Amino acid sequence: MTTTFPSQPDVIREFERVDPAIVAIAAQYPSSILADVAGRRGTLSSRIAPLAPTMRIAGPALTIEVRPGDNLMIHAAMALAQPGDVLVIDGKGDETCALMGEIMVSQCMAIGIAGVIIYGSVRDTEAIRALGFPMYATGANPNGPTKLIPGRLNWPISVGGTTVNPGDLIVADADGVVVVERRKAASLMPLAKQKVIDETARIAGIRNGEQLRPKWLDGALRKAGVLAEGETL
Repeated sequence: MTTTFPSQPDVIREFERVDPAIVAIAAQYPSSILADVAGRRGTLSSRIAPLAPTMRIAGPALTIEVRPGDNLMIHAAMALAQPGDVLVIDGKGDETCALMGEIMVSQCMAIGIAGVIIYGSVRDTEAIRALGFPMYATGANPNGPTKLIPGRLNWPISVGGTTVNPGDLIVADADGVVVVERRKAASLMPLAKQKVIDETARIAGIRNGEQLRPKWLDGALRKAGVLAEGETL
């Protein structure tokens, strides 16, 4: 007896996106805050950096897998994208050519796409900076891509060492990109709010001279075996 399993199409058109209300809240927080409350996980490789440090992104991931040097599936994704989506592209880290440039970015802006994250290279970087469109990539290369090879849309992908699922929350700023699982995103917002409150108080304590070393330091040193029980610095 042969068991058959239904197969997903290479292009998945519909998927559940993180709630826009959660995106709006998350957009208020630095990527570092969200990474911390998410368990210090979900960040992409620091090779994937913004074209300008002022660029910032928040929105649901529309995931794209391409073969190195080919951008056919990015064009397909742009045809399906909704305003506010973030294109997250697994370009396999290839830097032999650009996968996107000014023309495609102009189209993204007209659609209302919130930003693009590419594990690969781009071109027309000066023009993209002038447009102010948020784009993150591993580098730049003037070579153009081919448009020949099939790939997949809205499947789980691996980008810069992290798994990204369609609909996951993406937040990016000058520090880099953090991916928060869609199902966990809402539960992390109160934790992010409290962490900002705690860190603001800590910084104020440092600046006014009241907390020149962290309160947890002695306890952590004892736990690590650096200090004996009851000993302090």
